[in-house]
Amino acid sequence: MSSSLPALDQWVAEVARLTSPDRIHWCDGSDAEARELTRQMLDSGELIALNPDSHPDCHLHRSDPDDVARVEHLTFVCTPQREDAGPNNHWLEPAQAHARIDALFAGCMRGRTLYVVPYCMGPIDSPLARCGVEITDSAYVVANMRKMTRMGAPALARIEREGHFVKGLHSTGELDPERRYIMHFPHELTIKSYGSGYGGNALLGKKCHALRIASWQARQEGWLAEHMLIVGIQNPQGDIHYIAAAFPSACGKTNLAMLIPPESYRQAGWKVWTVGDDICWMQPGADGRLWAINPEAGFFGVAPGTSQGTNRNALAMLDRDALFTNVAVTGDNQPWWEGLDDRVPALDWQGRPYDRASGTPAAHPNSRFTVSMHNCPSYTDEAENPAGVPISAIVFGGRRRHLAPLVVEACDWTHGVLIGASMASETTAAATGKVGVVRRDPMAMKPFCGYHFGDYWAHWLSFDRPGVTLPKIFQVNWFRRDDDGRFLWPGFGENLRVLEWIIARCRGQAGARDTAIGRLPDQDDLNLDGLDLDAADLQALLAVDADGWREEAEAIARHLDGFQPRVPPALLHERERLAQALAASTGTVAAEPTTTPTTAPSPA
Repeated sequence: MSSSLPALDQWVAEVARLTSPDRIHWCDGSDAEARELTRQMLDSGELIALNPDSHPDCHLHRSDPDDVARVEHLTFVCTPQREDAGPNNHWLEPAQAHARIDALFAGCMRGRTLYVVPYCMGPIDSPLARCGVEITDSAYVVANMRKMTRMGAPALARIEREGHFVKGLHSTGELDPERRYIMHFPHELTIKSYGSGYGGNALLGKKCHALRIASWQARQEGWLAEHMLIVGIQNPQGDIHYIAAAFPSACGKTNLAMLIPPESYRQAGWKVWTVGDDICWMQPGADGRLWAINPEAGFFGVAPGTSQGTNRNALAMLDRDALFTNVAVTGDNQPWWEGLDDRVPALDWQGRPYDRASGTPAAHPNSRFTVSMHNCPSYTDEAENPAGVPISAIVFGGRRRHLAPLVVEACDWTHGVLIGASMASETTAAATGKVGVVRRDPMAMKPFCGYHFGDYWAHWLSFDRPGVTLPKIFQVNWFRRDDDGRFLWPGFGENLRVLEWIIARCRGQAGARDTAIGRLPDQDDLNLDGLDLDAADLQALLAVDADGWREEAEAIARHLDGFQPRVPPALLHERERLAQALAASTGTVAAEPTTTPTTAPSPA
């Protein structure tokens, strides 16, 4: 098989000459193809069939123990000028990078099959979507790409019509940590990944294309490629407002994207619709609003912590046609991970007999599930709308034990960009390195922005122009704790109470108080009916510690200085405005019950 696009055929032939595969298979995305690949992987042991009664068509894949997460220190952005990659990326000169990784690719597919995987990121007929082709020697990658993208014949047809695509070359190689690279060439719209089978390194349509390369494309073409979920909130009147929200990995993005309203809200008619849980592409529409698509077609979620109590929707979609990676299994061959339930698994993520007394996790902390978004109970057909959905609000969040209030509204777009640019959060197991360290993660894009952060922030600021109706920007923090480490806010479904206030603010129907760091709700501005929340905890959640924030403002200044001389002057001026406002504040400014009734809609 081949394509009707000479450039694609030529590239496939060049890769075949370099890698020397035994055979070439062009993926058509059909059910028959999927069944045959699954059979081959079961025969080879690459996949293990799970309990067919409890989990029909579900399988387990076990990674090499040294290949279980993104490898940011081996991920490069290869621009002709080092300055364009920025201090937020590791850089190699393009010719040097090609030579280094091509030496590893030479002959690497002998004895293997070269799979040609045409795919579309976004609804197949959407003008906001972009296409790519991944060449890989991993059937496991093909199986994941089938769930995560619009893969196969329809994507190839669009590529042939358009005549251009992002090139992605991948090989698992020897799975040797010393012979592993993920390289991006934005000017060439090319990705090369060698030596890893982990999703974030090997599913090139995901972080590599949909964020690192797409962020570069977006800057050239006037749109935004962001590490954001997209969720629709429907009120009892039937109005739906879509929110795009950025959180670092494993900080609750999937839980928020699939949020289940509290019982009182459900009874009142509130509904939540999942458009996407990880990546959002936004572009101004003809009406001036930002319209967004989820470029992915599935979920590549973190398993540990997913349970009936934390994310019932996620759990409900994992009992059929799901692919699990590095989870444990029970005695009757069901998938299991920490936080799921009280059962004791029989085998850990490496297939070894599990002893709870060992004190080690049975499932890897970054174990994953891959599943089509159509499995999700809160899935909406709007996820396939070629026009996308209109965004009412943008939310930035992360893990902050102290300082950051429950929710803050930015004063304007520039202030919101500063909030995003200065985001801080605790690191997680989704990236290699220490866990629990607080680091700056602008817009949750630190590992994913394909060019200099200073230029990226300038691109964000460029949307504040005549003719564009921008969404309001907010910051949230579900993770505030007291001195004993206890969470102050219940989180999960109760986060809808905060989203209700955010939507009401976007509609001009809720109160707020001005503070040095932005607009916060007073206690009576939030609907807390039926929520057992201590008054002191609520006060702490909505308080502004001026002394602490003055230190934060200085830390933000140091953070921005690291990206000079390309930090936009408007962002520096906004940081100075924040510092001056804080200088005029003293002590801790606490929330007060409002003296006038709020006009925010009530779920009761």
